[in-house]
Amino acid sequence: MEPFLISTGLVALAEMGDRTQLLALILAARFKKPFTIVLGILIATVVNHALAGALGAWISNALSPEVLRWGLGLSFLAMAAWMLIPDKMEDGEDSPAPRWGVLLTTAVVFFLAEMGDKTQIATVMLAARYDSFYSVVAGTTLGMLLANAPVVWLGERITRRVPLKLVHRISAGIFLVLGLLALLVPS
Repeated sequence: MEPFLISTGLVALAEMGDRTQLLALILAARFKKPFTIVLGILIATVVNHALAGALGAWISNALSPEVLRWGLGLSFLAMAAWMLIPDKMEDGEDSPAPRWGVLLTTAVVFFLAEMGDKTQIATVMLAARYDSFYSVVAGTTLGMLLANAPVVWLGERITRRVPLKLVHRISAGIFLVLGLLALLVPS
């Protein structure tokens, strides 16, 4: 249960103010089909995080426990620093025309936007840290939905009220603690 809960919480916090959350807001404003958009986000996240989780599981099997511990510890510390840098959408960047329909457009665009994103990298690290692929992928997917579904349904009203700096600092602190634990407490 621990990998699921940590994965859910970390990704939900890491996603606040992230570019994919901003993308969810843009898609909601453009298409005005919240259920379809959330389903597209779910599909994209399951596929993306399953691939990231598989990479993390492979890394945990390919590296010695000592190398893995140091790699994860340093990666978590780097993620803590990265969390303090807010994401912004590029000026003039629009969501694509819905020639494939809202569901497929959302799934493809969200999948691509998540490539190399903080939450995808966190999924790789969490899957490498915990020997529980399904719990990590389920947790990171739930965390992604917890952060993005309300944005799709409630839109800009939420983003104006959430103190993103505080959320980023809290998630940076969690990554910092996980990094220090990985470095200082042998498994």
